[in-house]
Amino acid sequence: MTDYRDRWLLSRRAALTAIAVGAAGVTAAACSSDSDSPGSAEESKAPDEPKADIAYSPALDTTDASPIDEVSVKVTGGVLNPDVQLTNANGRVVTGELSPDRTTFKITEPLGYGGQYTWAGSAMGEDRKPVQIAGTFGTLTPDNQISLVINIADGQEVGIAAPLILKFDGVVTDKKAVEEALKVTTTPETEGSWAWLGEDGGSRVHWRTKDYYQPGTQVSMVGKLYGVNYGDGSYGEADVTSDFVIGRNQIVKADADSHQIVVQNDGNTLMTLPCSYGEGDLDRNVTRSGIHVVSEKHEQFYMSNPAAGYFNVLERFAVRISNNGEFIHANPETIGVQGSSNVTNGCINLSLSDAERYFNTAMYGDPVEVINTRIPLSEADGDIYDWIYDWETWTSMSAIAGDPEVKSAPATPENAPDVSGIPSTPVNSGAPQAPVG
Repeated sequence: MTDYRDRWLLSRRAALTAIAVGAAGVTAAACSSDSDSPGSAEESKAPDEPKADIAYSPALDTTDASPIDEVSVKVTGGVLNPDVQLTNANGRVVTGELSPDRTTFKITEPLGYGGQYTWAGSAMGEDRKPVQIAGTFGTLTPDNQISLVINIADGQEVGIAAPLILKFDGVVTDKKAVEEALKVTTTPETEGSWAWLGEDGGSRVHWRTKDYYQPGTQVSMVGKLYGVNYGDGSYGEADVTSDFVIGRNQIVKADADSHQIVVQNDGNTLMTLPCSYGEGDLDRNVTRSGIHVVSEKHEQFYMSNPAAGYFNVLERFAVRISNNGEFIHANPETIGVQGSSNVTNGCINLSLSDAERYFNTAMYGDPVEVINTRIPLSEADGDIYDWIYDWETWTSMSAIAGDPEVKSAPATPENAPDVSGIPSTPVNSGAPQAPVG
């Protein structure tokens, strides 16, 4: 009996001990889990950084960004919110566009020179954490802004030989950059090329067709020149355009040996007029041979030629065909030899009635093809001498189609002879003044 009770007490003590040890073991294991769990350690760290990445173009804090390069903000790993915007220094919101997938906001208008711009807004990452859009940048300030004038106005109707002329008020060093920003579209398609002519107080580039235009051709030129780097610290001041149409096909055939001009319209003779060309005794009196281009016309024009001894003489129905003083105009003083002898100081003289007839048909850009004189038209003879060059030479003067180094035509030589003297002195006449014969 005693043995049984002792064994029972012993077994009970052992069981209680086992239970106690087991309870202690559970408690210890629980404590160990609290102190060593990875989850608890992460909870003690700072929250994760947002996963969305923002990229700015140009980079923030840039001070000399081009006003025409891409200006945008992009997000990777998220989307941009509709509140993204760019403002200028005056607080005006710059026009921009959010992409359909909301990953890019791009500015759609040029920025100004020397401007300060500020980004604002927000993005939402794929992790649902917001990211702020913020920062500033600045655009470059040119040393010089170059402007230009165009010889043909929008909507103007011109003759079949009219070149398109862009005359800059400063020197363009990077001609290729400028030419790449110019686009000419013709309907019907017409082969043509830009060529850089002589520096004359500034650069100038002409667009000329390989052959005369077809009548009715529509011409459109777009020059995205604002913001273009012209070189040497100069930039384009503004974009330019020119949209015009080619008129009827009229050509003046001017054979000095015939002592007459033949005005042709679409290949048919419109009129044959007796005239007198320049006397060939002195270089200044020689009417130049070559394709001239009508550039202006005036019903009344005061002309001077000191070398020939006359000043401010009123002439009628004057059509300019070059900037060296060559006109087709009325001159009653030579009417007795018109049709039989060349006696003028370089101009083509007609009778009053014939000059008026021709004047009424003449248009800017008409070709006047002079032949059989001893001096050819050249760069010494003014702004429009484009047709003295064959096509291979003309295209070689392009900064793109030509040689790597542009073969620019020379400027007008300082010692170039005047066909018809020098500019007339001003008079209170209301009529234009010009050198003429």
